[in-house]
Amino acid sequence: MTTLPSGFARARRWLRDHPLAFDAALAFCVLIAMISGSFADPGTGHGPKFGTRTPELLSVLFMVLAAAALVLRRRRPRAVLAATGVLAAAEYVLMDPPAPVVMSAVIALYTVASRTDRPTTWRVGLLTMGVLTVAAMVFGSTPWYSQENLGVFAWTGMASAAGDAVRSRRAFVDAIRERAERAERTREEEAGRRVAEERLRIARDLHDVVAHHIALVNVQAGVAAHVMDKRPDQAKEALAHVRDASRSALNELRVTVGLLRQSGDPEAPTEPAPGLAVLDELVNTFRNAGLPVEVAGADRGPGLPAAVDLAAYRVIQEALTNVRKHAGAGARAEVSVVRVGATAEITVLDNGLGSTVRRPGSEGGGTAPDSAGTAPEGGGHGLLGMRERVTALGGALTAGPRYGGGFRVHAILPIEARTGEPEPPGPAATTGERR
Repeated sequence: MTTLPSGFARARRWLRDHPLAFDAALAFCVLIAMISGSFADPGTGHGPKFGTRTPELLSVLFMVLAAAALVLRRRRPRAVLAATGVLAAAEYVLMDPPAPVVMSAVIALYTVASRTDRPTTWRVGLLTMGVLTVAAMVFGSTPWYSQENLGVFAWTGMASAAGDAVRSRRAFVDAIRERAERAERTREEEAGRRVAEERLRIARDLHDVVAHHIALVNVQAGVAAHVMDKRPDQAKEALAHVRDASRSALNELRVTVGLLRQSGDPEAPTEPAPGLAVLDELVNTFRNAGLPVEVAGADRGPGLPAAVDLAAYRVIQEALTNVRKHAGAGARAEVSVVRVGATAEITVLDNGLGSTVRRPGSEGGGTAPDSAGTAPEGGGHGLLGMRERVTALGGALTAGPRYGGGFRVHAILPIEARTGEPEPPGPAATTGERR
């Protein structure tokens, strides 16, 4: 069953969707009010008297024209105000007593005030108020101080004030709505940015874990296959290293994937993220894979932020993985972690003795031709991920060939890691970089 409030709401929505119909209905109501008022004689007694006078034909024409003009008050508000104002002033000049054509001018003045700015409202309102009040005082048969003349002054002034108040409220509501929409858009953009950052961070972690451990598994599996028949003890040792590397990979993947769990999910992983505290274990995995690694300096004093600790570990892990994959047989690596003031510097060097060709190209996916003129497979995301990880903390990373042979990766990380949106990474290194 339709209730009265819901019926009013539907009618209001319909009138808002059909403004011309609303204006036509308003014009008809104003015409009825003007014609009814034209039969009233103010008189000298208590209140007006009806039936003592009849409007002239010219007054009826003025009222019909003024009401018809109100139909277009939204489309041409100033023109409608001018037309109704002229008709109201002409009624005061030509007719005695005048019909209340001024009602239409009051409605038109309200419309102009509600649809324009405040200075224009003041100018137009004062002009309309002055013209109609002077016309009523000068040409009317009643004294200039009569209540009818003062009523013209009061009604035109109230129409200007009411229209300006409606305009101000409408502007205030629109501003609130716009701020709410802007805040909603900003909130959605911020949420999307955070999701993208988190996805990129997890992608970097997955790349570091998979690239490192799978490379070691690949090397040890190759060793096992090579010596399986002649030296089964060495093959068993290689397979044990494969098992340890795969177990370590699974543990780190479990920690990384656990970040995707909701806070209330059961069996959330509790292992800490890897850091420089387990640097010796990381180095031993490469040594077991046949890459001699020397730790020249390992400053792992207290106070290193967790983000910086993890970034340093990942940089060393990825750099050593690249050495094992690209430096060739017989290569040696050197790792150092030192503190210089408020920064931590991580350096990974290799001599690249077994590398007779150039290594894969820059992180943009390009390649560097070898000595025979052929191009090796394109680069991956290793150096790009390192640079993004370091840049996100406010640090800097350089990577490139060393003078005399080999490769050098150098990262500078601030001890007080800053948080924020990482800058777009530039080229990871010069020609001759590896993944």
